Amino acid sequence: MNLRLNASSEVVRDYFSLFVNRRAFTIQSKKPHPDSGRHYYFRPKEKGTDKSISLTDHVLKQHLEGGITIALYAINPSSQRCKWVAIDADYKDSMEDLLKLQYYLSEDKVEAALEMSKRGGHLWIFFARPLLARECRIYIYDLAGRLQVPVKGAGLAEGIEVFPKHDQLQAGEFGNAIRGPLGVHRGANRRYWFYGADYTLEQQVAYLKRLRKVTEGNYATSSPAKVFLMSYWAITGTATV
Repeated sequence: MNLRLNASSEVVRDYFSLFVNRRAFTIQSKKPHPDSGRHYYFRPKEKGTDKSISLTDHVLKQHLEGGITIALYAINPSSQRCKWVAIDADYKDSMEDLLKLQYYLSEDKVEAALEMSKRGGHLWIFFARPLLARECRIYIYDLAGRLQVPVKGAGLAEGIEVFPKHDQLQAGEFGNAIRGPLGVHRGANRRYWFYGADYTLEQQVAYLKRLRKVTEGNYATSSPAKVFLMSYWAITGTATV
């Protein structure tokens, strides 16, 4: 299977706009760990130093073309905001839960993109402007609770995982990274695509660009999750501006 593709400068630029919210990133090892067999992620450093390498268009191009595989962080610590939320599910019947979430998000006029994965899938929600991580997590957790979708943690060994995994980050913190879409998963030795578009970089990115992005206006309707958020904002005074 040929895993190497060509990523145009336009595709790289649009990918950056969709997914990159900060310059920190990690790289998936090309070789499996000798004991576990897993391909772990690490933060790359400049040669001979402890200085982390910043994410650039060249790095993204390598990722999209299949030379390397990177993982991205959701939260920008300078603003505590996110460009996207990703819901990761890899347990038995997890795809049914992701489809349920996708449907009910669409009822809230939120178009979520479903990505294949090795054991289940990832559901991605994009924002027109970065939103506070705390508010994003409240919205998804409330929706999962109403739909009886299990959330990993809090006594449950299996369930969805929500990225970002934190409400906010302290100085020097990174949070949890998730594999950047459209690259090669080293452990599976394949690419995982989004449903809804042909399996080319150009068509996939064009599809993601066309999706309706979440705006503050999305929170003006009367769905239970949004009422919950609006009440939260009224109490805390943290409404997105």
